[in-house]
Amino acid sequence: MTIENDFAAVLKGRISTYGLLSRLFRVEVDQELYDTLRTMKFPSNTGEDDVDAGYAMIFDYLEQPHQDVLTELAIDYVRAFIGSGNDGYSAAYPYESVYTSPKRLMMQDARDEVLVLYRAAGIEKKDSWKEGEDHIALELEFEKILAQRALDAFEENDEERCYALLLQQRNFLEDHLLSWYPMMAEDMKKFPRTAFYQGLGVLTSGYLRSDLDFLNDVLGEGADQEAPHDGASEKLACAETDCAEGGE
Repeated sequence: MTIENDFAAVLKGRISTYGLLSRLFRVEVDQELYDTLRTMKFPSNTGEDDVDAGYAMIFDYLEQPHQDVLTELAIDYVRAFIGSGNDGYSAAYPYESVYTSPKRLMMQDARDEVLVLYRAAGIEKKDSWKEGEDHIALELEFEKILAQRALDAFEENDEERCYALLLQQRNFLEDHLLSWYPMMAEDMKKFPRTAFYQGLGVLTSGYLRSDLDFLNDVLGEGADQEAPHDGASEKLACAETDCAEGGE
């Protein structure tokens, strides 16, 4: 495999992983996703302990017999991310604002900040998405879209644009996801009861750190620059094959 093919394969893997993580946080597991997960081959030696541990926890859960697995997972999804109270401390609330505002409230400054970034990149949320723009699923999906754009630029031999898009991803990781998700990950150790969602918390922690390491290795210490807006209009909070390219 050539260096170019190897790099493209890594970029494709990043797209798939961000897409999977986004989907798992976005809504409860349905039958189609459960069947897909059951057939997946989870890596066991990625070089990142939390990634390996998280995958192992999810795999072990999927391998165990369950009387009504979709109901069990749906209940645990509510327990993990919605909770039963309104004090900001009853679940691992999947919003950046909750973890970055003094009173742990939704729809605070973090939501406004990521909304500006989405719009600057030509991305809007779908009308069907009723949650805040700083939901973990949307922030992960944003990274997925940027990763896809970086792959497209790489395959078009546009190294400058690819670099800028990877830099944009790194900045978003540092300024947003990694600035608050570690606190949510700690709550994911307390509220879910299934190894599935506990494993998701561990896996996501490890993957975000390992992806930052990858981006740092690729980008080095280059000066900041702004990623070009290519005119594409896309929708956040969509199914994996449902993001629209082109004008609205």
